[in-house]
Amino acid sequence: MPIIFADMYLPQPSGEFEWVQESWGAALRCRALAGVARHCFSTRELPLEGAHDADPSSWSALARALGVELDSLVRMRQVHCADVYAAAATGLPFSDWPEADIAVADDPAVALSVRAADCVPILLADRRTGAVAAVHAGWKGTAAGAAIVAVESLRSRYRTRAEDLLAAVGPSIGPCCYEVGPELAGHFSSHPDASAWFTLGSKPHLDLWRATRDQLARAGVPVEQIHVSGLCTFDHPALFHSYRRDGRNAGRLVAAIRTAPGTML
Repeated sequence: MPIIFADMYLPQPSGEFEWVQESWGAALRCRALAGVARHCFSTRELPLEGAHDADPSSWSALARALGVELDSLVRMRQVHCADVYAAAATGLPFSDWPEADIAVADDPAVALSVRAADCVPILLADRRTGAVAAVHAGWKGTAAGAAIVAVESLRSRYRTRAEDLLAAVGPSIGPCCYEVGPELAGHFSSHPDASAWFTLGSKPHLDLWRATRDQLARAGVPVEQIHVSGLCTFDHPALFHSYRRDGRNAGRLVAAIRTAPGTML
């Protein structure tokens, strides 16, 4: 059932997700992560026009919502890989974009962001150390095991234990709408769970939500600590951008996270 929020009809997310009001409009938040990390998943109301939109106004609004300076909001030049950028307060200025699809940090002065328009945005937070990660995973990133790489990077850099992680999987294209070619399954041959991610037939579909959940679980994150919003970007054109639906004219949604000072256990 849709819900009314700030004079808008919004679809009901699943599980631990809830709608919140930010300065630009509606955003999603995962209640399970809220006590560990400041974070949000944006909607179309935060205007970003494309893959590398450099207009600072929307980014400034996002930085304020996360409580950091603009130069401390990390963006990446996402290239559909599983490379990791380790961010620090003395890192790159806002105008420089490192090439990666995974960002990690344990400094509350830094916020991490990823952009998506059908791809899966994943936010991770360590309840024990406070370390966080932001992951961009389309089919290429999922085939490269981006979620698993992110968990391993947190472990190797910040001594994160997978059982201490909370995961929030934001809006992305759902299995209902992600029709793919039959040849795509071959790119996932190294993943033992991959056969369950495809609905085969004359029009195969790929379930990135299940793939992400399975990869995080395989990396050691407890299933009950993996939260999926269950909102399909293709299905809600008034609320979300979708590259599959809108093509090159699609804008971008943002998922962002920052360790909340004083919340580490």
